[in-house]
Amino acid sequence: MKLSKLSRKVLDHRAARHAKPFALTVITLAGVFFIVSSDTAISDVSLRSLPFNNSASDQQEARRPEFVILPSAVHSLQLQSITEEFGEAGEEDDPDDHSSYPLVPPVNVTEEERIRWLRENLVNFDILKSDNTARKFHSRVTRFLGQGCSSQFFMTWISPASSFGSRELLGVESLFRAHPKGCLVIVSRTMDSRRGRKILKPVTDLGFKVLAATPDLAQLLRRTPAEAWFDELRKGNKDPGEIPLAQNLSNLIRLAVLYRYGGVYLDTDFIILKDISPLRNCIGAQSIAPVSGNWTRLNNAAMVFDRHHPLLRKFMQEFALTFDGSKWGHNGPYLVSRVVERVESRVGYRGRFSVMPPMAFYPVGWTHIGSLFGSPRSKGDARWVEAKIAQLSEDTYGVHLWNKQSRGLRIEEGSVMARLMADNCVNCERIYSS
Repeated sequence: MKLSKLSRKVLDHRAARHAKPFALTVITLAGVFFIVSSDTAISDVSLRSLPFNNSASDQQEARRPEFVILPSAVHSLQLQSITEEFGEAGEEDDPDDHSSYPLVPPVNVTEEERIRWLRENLVNFDILKSDNTARKFHSRVTRFLGQGCSSQFFMTWISPASSFGSRELLGVESLFRAHPKGCLVIVSRTMDSRRGRKILKPVTDLGFKVLAATPDLAQLLRRTPAEAWFDELRKGNKDPGEIPLAQNLSNLIRLAVLYRYGGVYLDTDFIILKDISPLRNCIGAQSIAPVSGNWTRLNNAAMVFDRHHPLLRKFMQEFALTFDGSKWGHNGPYLVSRVVERVESRVGYRGRFSVMPPMAFYPVGWTHIGSLFGSPRSKGDARWVEAKIAQLSEDTYGVHLWNKQSRGLRIEEGSVMARLMADNCVNCERIYSS
């Protein structure tokens, strides 16, 4: 289907949908959300990492009450998708759909005990296998990307296919609304399945190019700084740490696929708002210092790099040398932050990449993501929503939804999130079917 026809279809559907009242459910999470007027009360991550271009908009933003997620309460949230399952009642999963649930190492044990646990459970780690399907990864990807893609994108999915829900599909749809001739590779064993193909069918039926491919990590990491580390891991000689190993390996996979093929890596919890293809060799800042404007933390949820870029190689080297499987973020956002801080002024790196401001990919911090989901309750709130939409349209390539914090939130009528969904979905009926 041509984009012009698709756009008319979505606009027609959107007009019809907006004529109907939303079926809304307001969830009150006592003790979790409270209204504050200051962005700095809980976190150093500012809601407004960069100011509005318009001073009036600044004032609207400052007056907007915020729903804040308490860091201490994050793990108590009931995390659920907008629509948790795509399968109908009684439908059987693919036989291996549940085989890639991240195996959780034991806690409160010694390093030696965790290593012994890893050796005993290596056979159950599908992500480490190099079977016939995995060994075809490189040939499948190169053939797929050779179709004349205007730009190439990568995502990873380490969970069962059954948990790839409406929120994730919206991310895929928004990517293709902004890049109708792009190609997306989802690096995943579980999505490379009958069920995965069924989930992606609403997108592929429209002619968009999506490939879910089972990775061969041994092949992917060959002749990279992480090859020896991975070999030792497969032999059971590395401490996996207390965090699910697949979670940490996802941080390495995204670096490796960009190093091998080049392009754009995105987490699945992004809504893409505009064309990313003009960007080259950049990574997004998650937060900046309010006075100096210098970045204080980077994030690896969105990266754009040419193949064989030296910074990607440095990231993989850091992963192998400093891996710690027991610290959240150590092998991901904190890794890219500490490497860039060390090398950004060095010869060989200086001028070869750039750091994007928070508004590019992280316009709202994880503690304030709830502000995008609530409906306006006053004229001031309504003006804030309009100002926020205008700001995002001007300055933002993609909105990171921080799924672990926002998955349980309901999208209220007239909210920023409802507007973003209506403007960027393709199969909009599915998004609003919950």
